[in-house]
Amino acid sequence: MSNEFAGKTAVISGAAGGIGFALAEALAKQGMNIVMGDIDHIALAESGRVLREQGFDVLTCALDVTDYSQWEDIVANAKEKFGNVHMVINNAGVGGTPSKIEDSEHETWRWVMDVNVMGVLYGAQACVPAIKEHGEGGWVLNVASMAGMMGMPYAGAYCASKAAVVSMTESWVAELKHFKIHTSVLCPAFVKTRIHESYRNRQQKYAVAVDKRIDKEKLEAGAKAATMAVESGIPATLLAERVVEALKSKQTYIYTHPNYRQVTTERFKAIDNAFEDAEKSAVVGHLINDEIVTF
Repeated sequence: MSNEFAGKTAVISGAAGGIGFALAEALAKQGMNIVMGDIDHIALAESGRVLREQGFDVLTCALDVTDYSQWEDIVANAKEKFGNVHMVINNAGVGGTPSKIEDSEHETWRWVMDVNVMGVLYGAQACVPAIKEHGEGGWVLNVASMAGMMGMPYAGAYCASKAAVVSMTESWVAELKHFKIHTSVLCPAFVKTRIHESYRNRQQKYAVAVDKRIDKEKLEAGAKAATMAVESGIPATLLAERVVEALKSKQTYIYTHPNYRQVTTERFKAIDNAFEDAEKSAVVGHLINDEIVTF
C-alpha cells in the first residue's frame, strides 16, 4: 500500500514538546520531512536533536505564532530546504488562567485569543498558498480541544478560543477541498502535556499590571486543578497515532476520547430541542418552509 505522506513536508507549530513533538515524530515515521516551529528555543533545539538522532530529516525554526512575519519566515525556510510544503499543523496553544468571569484578566484573554485563534489564522494564511501552488494537494490540521465542543466553568477564554478553531476549520473545509487540501480539527480531551504551564512562554506584550493580577491564592487553586486534569490524560504519543489513523481515513473531526461522545450527544440534543421550540413558535414558526441560504 502506498504511503501518502512519504517524501512530503509538514510545518508544525508548538513542536518542541507535547502534542506538537508527538505529531512531528509520528509523521516523520511516515516518511515526512518535518519543519518544527516553537517559541521555546532551548526545548526546540533539543527536540530537533532527538528526531535527527533517529535519522529523520528535520528543520527547526523559531516561531512565535502571534507574529505573522515569523510564519512567513518559517514557510520560506521550509521551501528552501525541502521544496514544496504539503501540510500545516496549527498546534501551538495556551491554556490561559482559570478564573471567574469577574476575575478574568483582559490581557490573559488577548494572549489566549492571539495564540489560539490568530496563531491558527496566521499559520493557515502563510502555509495554504504554499500548499496550493504545487497542485499536489495536502493537509491543514488545526488543534482545538473537546473544550471547543463544550463549555467549562472558569475556562471561558480557552473554551471560546477552541470553539473558534472548530468553526474556522469547518469554514475552511469547503473552501480548500477544491484544491485537494484536506482540512481537519483535532479535539482531544486531556493529554499529558505542559499546557497547564503555558505561562512559561507568555510574551511580555501580554503582561498583566500588578494591580490587576488575579489573587495569588485563586491563581494557585486554579493551577492545581488544571495540573491534576492534565496529568490524568492520555500520552501524547497515543494521540499522535490516532491522528495519523484519522488523517488516512479523511476525518474532518478527529476525536481521541470516545468516552466524551455523550457530551456532544447531549449538546446536539439540546440544539435540536431548541429548533423544535422554534418550529412551534408563534413568532418564527412560519419560517420552517423558507429556503436555507448557504454559500
